[in-house]
Amino acid sequence: MNQPVTSETYTAQLRRLAELTARVAEQRAEAHTWYERQCEAADRAVAEASEQLRDAEEELVAAREQQERVDAEVAHLWAQVRSRLGARRLGGPPAPAYGTGATDPVPLLARARDLLDRAGQPGELPGSVNPLLALCGVAGGVLAYALGAGARALGVGYGGDLAVGLPVLALVVTLLGPLVGLVPARALADRRHAVLGPRPISVVIGAGLVTTALLLILGR
Repeated sequence: MNQPVTSETYTAQLRRLAELTARVAEQRAEAHTWYERQCEAADRAVAEASEQLRDAEEELVAAREQQERVDAEVAHLWAQVRSRLGARRLGGPPAPAYGTGATDPVPLLARARDLLDRAGQPGELPGSVNPLLALCGVAGGVLAYALGAGARALGVGYGGDLAVGLPVLALVVTLLGPLVGLVPARALADRRHAVLGPRPISVVIGAGLVTTALLLILGR
């Protein structure tokens, strides 16, 4: 037969039960708090990952746009290289060089444009073409003298006012002989992609003056 439970034992059991209930409630609250914190941390991680993903997508789009601009600029510069430097037999532009340490293509393209501009700028004709320039001056002097002689002959043949006006015109044409040589000299400079500077001009005019003077002296 069961022994009766004393009041002291019953009270102790109730107190023990209350303590266990309070402990369970406290642990349950801690578990809820931990769960909420974990959910908040997971939400923050998801939000940060989403933001990083958006940033990465934006960077990818910007990188693709920059790549398209760089490819277009490279193709344009390569076309200028082929046209300016006469390298028309070359194929497409060279492939990117990896492992060079340069990551920003903008300064590289700027240096390429500057180098291409300097390479494409026409220079002055070299001194090795001075004989050709002198020949241009001689040819101009001879041509102008021949035209002048023809005009004088026409004046003598027709007589009248032409006999007075054509010799004057012939003299003017003859004196312009040194300048006539600048026409073929300019064509020579254009063919060599050069400018007709002061030195080539002086060579042409000097040769033309000497030729015109000799022809005038010999024609007397």
